[in-house]
Amino acid sequence: MPVKKEKEKTKRTKETAVKKSVKKPVKKETAKKTVKKPVVKEIPQKEVETPEKKGNILLATGKRKTAIARIQFFPQGQGKISINKKSVKEYFPVFGLQELILSPLRLLKKEKDVDVKVKVRGGGVRGQAEAVRLGITRALVSLNPEWRKELKSAGFLRRDPRKKERKKPGLKRARRAPQWAKR
Repeated sequence: MPVKKEKEKTKRTKETAVKKSVKKPVKKETAKKTVKKPVVKEIPQKEVETPEKKGNILLATGKRKTAIARIQFFPQGQGKISINKKSVKEYFPVFGLQELILSPLRLLKKEKDVDVKVKVRGGGVRGQAEAVRLGITRALVSLNPEWRKELKSAGFLRRDPRKKERKKPGLKRARRAPQWAKR
């Protein structure tokens, strides 16, 4: 019998809760405010130049560690590549880094067809070379999106996110702790 009383109590509380929610007073609208909607005029769409495309020049950016390369890519050219107003062979005397930079152009066989001007700063020599390669690859993709699949499968579109970890307080480097002495 005590079980039935508990059920009845719960039923009553539910019913009173429903009645209370129903008996809420309804607010009457006093004065209707007229809000003027702004007039939207359709402006004819003009072809807007994106920052990546200015005339015959394509702009792109490549990054690696702390190196940043800004690329000016000229689709009609003779195959000249200048980095910080120097030729590739002057700026990167190491043959391996020259190959690294030219690899996306060689993959698509566009070495002699395009001119590239690069401003690169920060980082080390290898980081700068990889930043230039990424920038050239991005410029090629914006020139022709069909090349994306080929360049991506070669691994040229991957931005290597690894950076040096910051030094922590109380440690000598990012994780190197001071030598422990027993006595």
